[in-house]
Amino acid sequence: MKKSGCVLLALFLALCASLFFNFVLLAFFGADKAETIAVRRFSPHLQEVTVEDGASGAGKIAVIPIQGLIHTDDRNEWGTSMVDDVKNALRTAADDDDVKAVVLAINSPGGEVTASDILYNEVLKVQKVKPVVVSMNSLAASGAYYIACGADWIVANETTFTGSIGVIIQTLNYQELFDKVGLDSVIFKSGKFKDMLSGSRPMTPEEKAYVEGMVQQVYDRFLGIVAKARDLPAEELRNGIADGRILTGRDAQKAGLADQLGYIEDAYDKARDLADAPDAGVIRYESGPNFQRLLRMLGAGAQTNVQLQIAPGPRFQLQPGCAYLLPEFYAW
Repeated sequence: MKKSGCVLLALFLALCASLFFNFVLLAFFGADKAETIAVRRFSPHLQEVTVEDGASGAGKIAVIPIQGLIHTDDRNEWGTSMVDDVKNALRTAADDDDVKAVVLAINSPGGEVTASDILYNEVLKVQKVKPVVVSMNSLAASGAYYIACGADWIVANETTFTGSIGVIIQTLNYQELFDKVGLDSVIFKSGKFKDMLSGSRPMTPEEKAYVEGMVQQVYDRFLGIVAKARDLPAEELRNGIADGRILTGRDAQKAGLADQLGYIEDAYDKARDLADAPDAGVIRYESGPNFQRLLRMLGAGAQTNVQLQIAPGPRFQLQPGCAYLLPEFYAW
């Protein structure tokens, strides 16, 4: 009892010392500079929450959720994006020898092209050292399916909406509105394509062809990744299901986009099988205390801006000129 009390006291004193250090950083350097220094001293921390118990020494299966729109613009209250958080979890699982396999629990309509590609690349890195299994929930479409192609095995629910293999760029034309209110847009540009997505005038045929070429280039990469991952002919995909259509989990399995129909527990079992760890437990990662996050909160607390929101708007809006791997119904 006396020994455990000394340990607790030592931990408390260490925490106080760390807090004091970061408060000093904040006072002398400001939130942004202090955060940079703190990142070098404190790595992001993830806590493990037990989902299913396993046998002692049998290892564990790490569950990493990928939920919501995949993008890097919208940072959470801790100052990190969902891409940052998923990357951190994937790298943690890859570096932990006790983690025998990874299950990606996906419930996402897709998102930004580059954000999806970054996570796909991170999944591939993990897949080279230990098995990765995907479990699809309600949605695993477009960019989310792009990421799933980095896994060894894909489990879809019969009612999952997946597929949507395609790329979308949108802009808004408001020329007629400007004409009605008597406004005119004056643009000075260095080249003929510099304002090709301007909403103040119609696009020229040459501009349309240029943008369509960019979209096609990204689409070809997406198509090639799917064809390689699923061992399907690219041209067969191009002329068939890779036209942007949404598929149910059952149809996706028939088309070769998924390996198995089932639930997340089936994904756990498959991960154990691939890792040859039948008695492994299952854990999921949750974000724990992080001094970088504390500094961000303190810096944000110093701001005095007050905002009044009368009615909630959409959480995410497609940005003009940015390419997305999303179903059409998410393009507003």
